[in-house]
Amino acid sequence: MGDVDASDDYIDELTGLVEPSGELMFVSSDSKLTIEVDELTNVGNSIAVLILVTCLLGLINGIDYTQPESGLVRPDEFVFRFAQNAPDESAIFNGHVFDDQGEPIVNATVYISWYEKEYWNTSSSQTDQNGFFEIEKLDPGITRVDIIVDRDNYKDRFSNRVLLSPPALFEPYGFTSIDFTMPSQEKFSEQECADGSEDCKIREIDNSPNQMEHPLMDSGASMIYSTIGIGFIGLSLLGAGFTLWAMKSGSVYLLRTASALSFFTMGHYYSACLFSLVAFVLTFTINKPRRVIN
Repeated sequence: MGDVDASDDYIDELTGLVEPSGELMFVSSDSKLTIEVDELTNVGNSIAVLILVTCLLGLINGIDYTQPESGLVRPDEFVFRFAQNAPDESAIFNGHVFDDQGEPIVNATVYISWYEKEYWNTSSSQTDQNGFFEIEKLDPGITRVDIIVDRDNYKDRFSNRVLLSPPALFEPYGFTSIDFTMPSQEKFSEQECADGSEDCKIREIDNSPNQMEHPLMDSGASMIYSTIGIGFIGLSLLGAGFTLWAMKSGSVYLLRTASALSFFTMGHYYSACLFSLVAFVLTFTINKPRRVIN
């Protein structure tokens, strides 16, 4: 027993631990043990609501794009913005000319003109046996198209305002294809002569004044416009799904992903882009909430 006591004293000397001689007393330090909780703070939930509103703006914008005939932003405005920066002579215009019975008109003159800086440029083509025409090396943008047909000693001129499409992505040329139906001779005979006379050899029906806001354009461009709208709708729904997932799981990373997705929905007048950028920056101010363990 003596050897054991001596060993214990030796260990106490090495460790510096000495058995207390008096009674033990425990004192509270008022310290609290906390752990991180997988949920968003009030700030995080507020940012999530902002992202949901942004997704709603993108959804409305996408629905607007899928309704090219009645939307707030029309496809011709969309195409016209791209045409402003397109290279010169990068548009090709083709189509067919038919009469009021649906038969192709042979040797009709398709005359196209567009204003550039301080003068008018012009180009023309004749329709073939199938009523087909094609004109190359045109400038994308707004043009005036006159179709002139000689019949029964009269020159009937049918005029329209046409928007030529710019090249798409990496394509060298933009293609615009439009088919025209010439009004009947009876409708031309009902028109007043430009010089005020009773009988005129040149008769004209001009639709361009009614096409100032929304000119004729390639139907394929409208389809692309609608497809972009479907993409906006998909991104909006995906962004909203990520936001709800973040609110449920408390993940800040999911919230940032949702804000990035909502950015590409654009929104009217780029409203979604603005709100999503604000939301993305604010996500860096979110701190993980902590809960006290009793």
